[in-house]
Amino acid sequence: MRPSWDEYFMEIAEVVKKRSTCTRRQIGAVIVKDKQILTTGYNGAPRGLKHCDEVGCLRDKLNIPSGQRHELCRSMHAEQNAIVQAAYHGISIKDSVLYVTAQPCALCAKMCINAGIKRIVYSGEYPDQFSLELLGESNIELVKFGEKIDE
Repeated sequence: MRPSWDEYFMEIAEVVKKRSTCTRRQIGAVIVKDKQILTTGYNGAPRGLKHCDEVGCLRDKLNIPSGQRHELCRSMHAEQNAIVQAAYHGISIKDSVLYVTAQPCALCAKMCINAGIKRIVYSGEYPDQFSLELLGESNIELVKFGEKIDE
């Protein structure tokens, strides 16, 4: 059976997350406009720096729970990397759709709002209620994958 567009792009996000170098959680993101992929991202260290799977996870060493103290992680989130890739290559993502394998955190939500993303489709949970509040206050359509499918 032919997948819907949401199913198609979420499957691609699932493949993208396989490049993640995070030792805690692998996340993939795909930014799409007019049914064309603009950029992808996965959680990993900034360009040229060692990855967590090489040097270890500071947040694990300090027993920091998921969703807290993001500033101590050497990796960028998948959504951040996808947005930065667009900026790096001069690609406008205004009015685009973000497909991501977990609910965005508050930092990523704010980036999505300011980047002009109009719709976010996500599949996994993330312990960040503030993110949901920010996105609910914005004009972004937030869709939990499987609850509303775009045919």
